[in-house]
Amino acid sequence: MSSLQYFVASSLDGFIATADDRLEWLLEFDGFAGGKESYDAFMADVGCIVMGGETYAWLLEHEPGNWPYPATPCWVFTHHELPAPPGADITFVRGPVGEFVGDLKEAAAARNVWIVGGGVLAAQFADAGLLDELIVSIIPVVLGSGKQVLPVQAPTPPLELISSRTMGRGITELHFRFSPKP
Repeated sequence: MSSLQYFVASSLDGFIATADDRLEWLLEFDGFAGGKESYDAFMADVGCIVMGGETYAWLLEHEPGNWPYPATPCWVFTHHELPAPPGADITFVRGPVGEFVGDLKEAAAARNVWIVGGGVLAAQFADAGLLDELIVSIIPVVLGSGKQVLPVQAPTPPLELISSRTMGRGITELHFRFSPKP
C-alpha cells in the first residue's frame, strides 16, 4: 500500500531553506557518508513524486536540460502555466490536495508517493490528515530564520519514531510515522 512521505533536509533549527529560498548551506554537505545510500534506498520505493510550483520552477532553473526524475510520474500543484521538460511525465494540477490522493496513489502503482521540496505543500497534506511519514535529515547548521520544515495550521497528533541513524558530517536522519487524526 502506498504511503505519502515527506523526505526532506532541515537545519538544526527547523528550516529547509533561507527566507529567500537559498540552499547553499545545504549544498555544502553534498556527498556526505551515507547520504547517497539513504536517498537511493528511499527512491527505490517511490512510484510518484508531488511538488509545488515553486519547487518545480527551482528545479527547472537549477537543473536546466536535466529533469532529475525522468522515469517517475510527477504531479505539480500550481496556479501558473509552466513548461514541461521534453519526455518528463508531469501532470499539472490545482485544488485541495485531498482531491488528488487517489490519483497520486494510482500513479505510484503500489509504491510510495514522495512530497518533494517546500514545506507548505507537505503541510497541506498533514493538515488534511493525509501525510503518512516524515523523513527528515537534520543538517548541523543553524539558520536563524527561513522556510519551516512543516508549517502546519495546528499541532499534529504525536508522531511515532520509526528509526533514526547518524550519517557523515554529523547529519542525523529521523523517520517518523504520523498518527491518524482523531
